[in-house]
Amino acid sequence: MEADLPQPLSAHEESVIALYLDAIWMEKGLSQNSLDSYRTDLTLFAQWLCLQGKNLLGVTSVDLQSYLAHRLSQKLQSRSSARFLSCMRGFYRHQLREGVLQENPMALIESPKLPRSLPKSLTEADVEALLDAPDLEDPIGLRDRTMLEVLYACGLRVTELVTLTMPQINLRQNVIRVMGKGSKERLIPMGEEAASWLEKYFREARPFLLNNLPNEVVFPSTRAQHMTRQTFWHRIKHWATVAGIDKPLSPHTLRHAFATHLLNHGADLRVVQLLLGHSDLSTTQIYTHIARTRMKAQHAAHHPRG
Repeated sequence: MEADLPQPLSAHEESVIALYLDAIWMEKGLSQNSLDSYRTDLTLFAQWLCLQGKNLLGVTSVDLQSYLAHRLSQKLQSRSSARFLSCMRGFYRHQLREGVLQENPMALIESPKLPRSLPKSLTEADVEALLDAPDLEDPIGLRDRTMLEVLYACGLRVTELVTLTMPQINLRQNVIRVMGKGSKERLIPMGEEAASWLEKYFREARPFLLNNLPNEVVFPSTRAQHMTRQTFWHRIKHWATVAGIDKPLSPHTLRHAFATHLLNHGADLRVVQLLLGHSDLSTTQIYTHIARTRMKAQHAAHHPRG
């Protein structure tokens, strides 16, 4: 799709996008990842409009439908289009509120109905194998093992994990303070196992990775800086291969396993919601489908009348 796009946007279009992103950052406290996604959607749409001799503030519902048809011809996933439409709804609502536009071109546009997909998860045996995969004789292996332990013990988002700083960790109370989506803070218990791995890592590997220099980052890269999400994701895939786990993985795989295994062992759904940092219980309820499916399989396998 990008191959057909024109040269960079005009200064005015760039300004329109930048002002909107600044506004929603102030209003909603969105993460940098979300802001980057919105910027990409708005920029690609603005570049396509430029080819039609139009701009973001001069579109009609027909233009939007034509762009959606163009996206469809590029075989982009429906989830991508749904995200694009969500971005456009917010953008044009903002323009109406600011008095820049008098009519909303999104008024007649409906979002595609998406199937409710179950998040991919790992069995408890898979998790054990993954946790056991790193080489503990290597400081990087010990770092990775500790990251996996903390990720699974606390159900963190990958971004929350790689951006952890020392003041966020309290080993006396075994809790981690996390700033999640929407700048919402939550305290997460990590359990004795994860805490013991952190103590070992702080003692045996972290000083080596930091070259004994002062730094508040908990899990530094080989350059003694914050690790990127992509780097850690490659580390997970590497250790999954070592562990012989031949399943589709995502950056959220251990977070999903955390929630699913808690529910399988009888945790209350609202407690899991708080631990995951979900603002809406319906977001957490999707995990009950996984637990229910596993419960039926266990019943069929072990009940005499199954």
